[in-house]
Amino acid sequence: MTTQHPTAATAAPQNAQDSTPPARPGEQPPATSTARTPRQLWTRTRGLLIAAAILLIAAVAIALVRSEAAHGRLDPRSADPGGSRAVAHLLADRGVSTRVVTTTAEARDAAGPDTTVLVASPDLLTGRQQAQLHAATTDSGGRTVLIAPGAPSLGTLAPHVTVDPTPSLDALARPGCTLSAARRAGDAETGGRRYATYPVDADTCYRSESLPTLLRLPEAKGGDTVLIGAPDILLNDRLDEHGNASLALQLLGSRPHLVWYLPSLSDDARATDSERRSFFDLLPSGWLWGTLQLCVAAVLVAFWRGRRFGRLVPERLPVAIRASEAVEGRARLYRKANARDRAASALRTATRTRLAPLIGVPPSQAHTPETLLPALTAALHTPGQDPRPLLFGPPPANDAALTALADQLDALEREVRHS
Repeated sequence: MTTQHPTAATAAPQNAQDSTPPARPGEQPPATSTARTPRQLWTRTRGLLIAAAILLIAAVAIALVRSEAAHGRLDPRSADPGGSRAVAHLLADRGVSTRVVTTTAEARDAAGPDTTVLVASPDLLTGRQQAQLHAATTDSGGRTVLIAPGAPSLGTLAPHVTVDPTPSLDALARPGCTLSAARRAGDAETGGRRYATYPVDADTCYRSESLPTLLRLPEAKGGDTVLIGAPDILLNDRLDEHGNASLALQLLGSRPHLVWYLPSLSDDARATDSERRSFFDLLPSGWLWGTLQLCVAAVLVAFWRGRRFGRLVPERLPVAIRASEAVEGRARLYRKANARDRAASALRTATRTRLAPLIGVPPSQAHTPETLLPALTAALHTPGQDPRPLLFGPPPANDAALTALADQLDALEREVRHS
């Protein structure tokens, strides 16, 4: 698009005046530049950079806090509030040995009639790990304790049990069952997950809204599997509350040996199984909803940033600038926006405004074809010339057509002035 033209200067705001003194002979006029200086770039982007830095610092701080809070969670060697060292010491005082394992093979080999196998995070196990562990513990005659198992692990480790999607809102509950360990412990903080379906011979305890949060499933050869909806009864900072210690000691101390299984990323079984998993299997649960929320948030931000506060209000320039600079700046904006229609409309409007007083048309009727065109036709020397397409026609299709339109408007105005 042509950005400079004699007619285009007449389409600039009428309040733009040439306040810059003319250049002396042999002296070049000052050049205008639209390139941003480093200071301008910093001023425009510093808000985004500061916001990004704040978000980065907050993310690092949250990660550090969460990592510290999760350190040693449910680890019988940890004295942190979220660890389980206290219950391990109490079991040791009662003659129960506690052994920590981190691989499925170790937990599978340790299963036996005189051993309790506690799985701290069953949902972290892969399908292959769950199948191997279930095959080893089902007929071992010992006890398997699953801490807060959910849908990812129940299908294999407890096939006849399903979890309710709504967690328990009551952390403290009464036994409400005939299981001797629960009756002796009394109220305990089992809370957490509730189980919707289970075998008819299961012991169901500590109900929350009619659904149990603790299950004991009898197995063959005298063994059983215990599902606990929340790990609170094993944590150091919750062990001395209500009947938590009594319930934990009775559930974990029924056999002389306790194998505490803490799933680890270094497990060979996990590594072998992960090779067969797709990219989407490696993504955490809920990634689809998270992505959808980000898309909705992006759309809302786009609407927010693109909103208008009201109609456009013309405003006088705060300072007097050179007319050529105003024309050049507006032309650059039109060209950047590919707004040939706006540029052509500005040229035609300015031409009609100047022609009207030359042919005796009131300024208020300068843009009315029924009034302007007959008077203009009468003033032209060329008979049969129709100025309607030139003054009221469609916008040009390309930059060349816009340049031709500007030339024709100039020629039309010169002809009227010379008539």
